[in-house]
Amino acid sequence: MENNYSSYSLPIICTRGVILFPENEKTIDVGRKKSLDAIRVSQQEFNSRIVLVSQKNPETFDPQENDLYYYGTICVIKSVRRNSDGSSKVTLYSENRVKINSFTMSPTTCAYADVNVVLSLPGEKEKEVALIRVLAKTIEELNKKRNPIIQANFDTKLSKGISASQFADFLAQSIVTSINNKQALLEIVDINDRLLKIIEILEEEKNISDIENQITEKVKTRIEENQREYILREKMRAIREELGDVADQEADDEKIRKTLNENPYPEQIKKRVLDELKRYNMMPSASAEASVIRNYIDTILKTPWYQQTVDNDDLNNVEKILNEDHYGLEKIKERILEYLAVKKLTSSLKAPIICFSGPPGTGKTSLAISIAKALERKFVKASLGGTDDEAEIRGHRRTYVGAMPGRIIQGMQKAGVVNPVFLLDEIDKMGKGYKGDPANALLEVLDPEQNKLFSDNYLEEPYDLSKVLFIATANYLENIPGPLKDRLEIIELSSYTEVEKLEIAKRHLINLNVEQNGLKKGKVGFTDEAILHIIRYYTREAGVRQLSRLIGTICRKVAVYVVKNDITTKQKVTIAKVKEYLGKEKFDYTKKEKVNQVGVTTGLAYTEYGGDILPIEVVTFKGKGMLHLTGNLGDVMKESANIALGYVKSHAEKYNISPDIFDKVDIHIHAPEGAVPKDGPSAGVTITTSIISCLTNIPVRRDIAMTGEITLRGNVLPIGGLKEKSIAAHRSGVKTIFIPFENSKDIDDIPESVRNDLTIIPVKQVSEILDKVLIKD
Repeated sequence: MENNYSSYSLPIICTRGVILFPENEKTIDVGRKKSLDAIRVSQQEFNSRIVLVSQKNPETFDPQENDLYYYGTICVIKSVRRNSDGSSKVTLYSENRVKINSFTMSPTTCAYADVNVVLSLPGEKEKEVALIRVLAKTIEELNKKRNPIIQANFDTKLSKGISASQFADFLAQSIVTSINNKQALLEIVDINDRLLKIIEILEEEKNISDIENQITEKVKTRIEENQREYILREKMRAIREELGDVADQEADDEKIRKTLNENPYPEQIKKRVLDELKRYNMMPSASAEASVIRNYIDTILKTPWYQQTVDNDDLNNVEKILNEDHYGLEKIKERILEYLAVKKLTSSLKAPIICFSGPPGTGKTSLAISIAKALERKFVKASLGGTDDEAEIRGHRRTYVGAMPGRIIQGMQKAGVVNPVFLLDEIDKMGKGYKGDPANALLEVLDPEQNKLFSDNYLEEPYDLSKVLFIATANYLENIPGPLKDRLEIIELSSYTEVEKLEIAKRHLINLNVEQNGLKKGKVGFTDEAILHIIRYYTREAGVRQLSRLIGTICRKVAVYVVKNDITTKQKVTIAKVKEYLGKEKFDYTKKEKVNQVGVTTGLAYTEYGGDILPIEVVTFKGKGMLHLTGNLGDVMKESANIALGYVKSHAEKYNISPDIFDKVDIHIHAPEGAVPKDGPSAGVTITTSIISCLTNIPVRRDIAMTGEITLRGNVLPIGGLKEKSIAAHRSGVKTIFIPFENSKDIDDIPESVRNDLTIIPVKQVSEILDKVLIKD
């Protein structure tokens, strides 16, 4: 075969980035079947000539025409040596550049290429000489900066004399490492342009080399400084170990590994700890990052991942403990038993989170403690009142100074198990600031669909909260954001009645305070009258917190008396003793009127302290039909007064009231105790009765009370707090109460002792009340 062919079709070898420049030799590994076929065909049919062309993407296993470059080289196969694995080592000598016109690809056999030989084009001689000199100088500078970049026999080749084209191709083969640069040089036909491209590549290499040297120097300096510091600190550490001041790090590492191996930690946690431990061991022990890593390892190991307690699922036992710890609250206890029964049957807590809602002191927190006690679970509490930082719930990133896990993970660490009873106290008092919204962070905690993979920013590993029994408490549901409230099952705790407070004091508070103040059990006794006197005249609260404090005060007074006089007999606390120990009375509950009066009607009110009676007074005087409202009334109550007056005006003739009177007199409506804010629609029937009584000059019965919202047509609408209002009426000596007909279903909530003493009359229209409360001659 002729060496000088202008166009010919030859078999090709597609290489993964191997480029061979003319008049250079190289041994390559050939393993693909098509390439092995090409070598065989070349030796048999083409006088060992073959085209070497690089594929664009080295990862392509079976390259097609678009995957190959269109410049390559014609090579002579010098030798082929078979390997044991079926591949071959092939030594090639490159003869000429070629431009590929087209490829002939086959799915089974080797590929062919139609090629034209491309000869190098010489440029201006003077420029060529200048470029070679610059190139030689650049190579010399690079050799000084690092190891020689070309083979040792290069000088020998130069001494024998080679052309500028051979020189450029030799440098491209020997020096250039980038595949893209090599392919670019292969495609440059002009010799001077090729030399100029090589100079550019070497200048770039020289700049990189300068940067590398600078980095190397800096690293070397730092290593020397760190090495010196490391040696000194290790000496110090060894001295401290000899003195017994610090534990041996190897022993510490072994202890951590032993803990991981002997306990059923999740696999991802074991892997994470071992990875962090490896990083920790590679750092100087006194470095800041080492301290961060060690604290992180301790936090992960301290967090419970598998530890859990066994629940006591005996509902009879749960009911017994709840009854022992809490008097009353029957509906609350019933709901708790339902909740735990479902949990036992489904072996899951995938249900809305319980939220106890009610005034302070009504036993929300103690109920959660009793549930934990009944189930024999660990109890942990997180007080969220005032929390305004999302990181308090989710934790801080480890990159921050002083980073720590959030309150949820901290609580789990305190509990030490994965299934505690977790109380989220005062969730209605969380704030919202520039650091985020903690209420939104709680959404993931309290959502059974999400809390299996709770994400704490510090922990950086998903944590399973699905086995935790979360209980929340709140005073005001209005302050809880809607999405968070949607995840809660609200159980409302209303204020205690006097009877309930009396029983709670007798069963729990007295014994608790007697024991806390060092008195012997059974040596102090309170009469029922004394306890009721404290409740009525020294406290005004929905719960029993202040009552407990006052009983404690009396117990301390008794303790002083007993110690001073060395008395061993039982001390009885009566009303007289209460007055002596607690001083003058602070409050007085409202009593019914002593005589029947015109324009004065007894209403029923529901306050944050429980129920109370609310007399409504109405007088008229000469005027121009104005309505005056006093007594610190809210907007809703003012509207009720206007509605009541509107009803009376529209039914004036029915009640023998002259329609002209409304233009001649002013009507003044007053609710006593103006310092106390009053609002709500339930005084509508009371105001109506007082207005009619005043305008007709007919007295209202003093032993009757009423509650209900009124419409302009005289309909009586339902109200809330019937239980508390009924108890207040009973306490004040009222014998009969009128309630809205739709509240009939709530009568069962009234204590039996109160129901037996009261006559409760449901009504649909205000006229039904007026016919019975106005005393006509």
